[in-house]
Amino acid sequence: MTENDIIKLTYDTLIITLKVSAPLLIISLITGLIISILQTTTSIQEQTLTFVPKLIAVFLAIMLFSAYIIHTLTDFTNQLFNLIVNF
Repeated sequence: MTENDIIKLTYDTLIITLKVSAPLLIISLITGLIISILQTTTSIQEQTLTFVPKLIAVFLAIMLFSAYIIHTLTDFTNQLFNLIVNF
């Protein structure tokens, strides 16, 4: 395995990590932003209020995007096994 192969594998791993985590992080970010805006407009400064909606939103996002995440990780794992077989 050459240095270029290792660099490409590292790059692919980082891209897959971003692809898999991005939907969950974006939904959590949007939920937190909406809750923060609602807290600001209603003058409620309870810090624990954002936790439960974010938890529910991320749980729903996992349910929604689980097929995509599993498919992406399975494809990447198959590519890794093919690299192992070829070397």
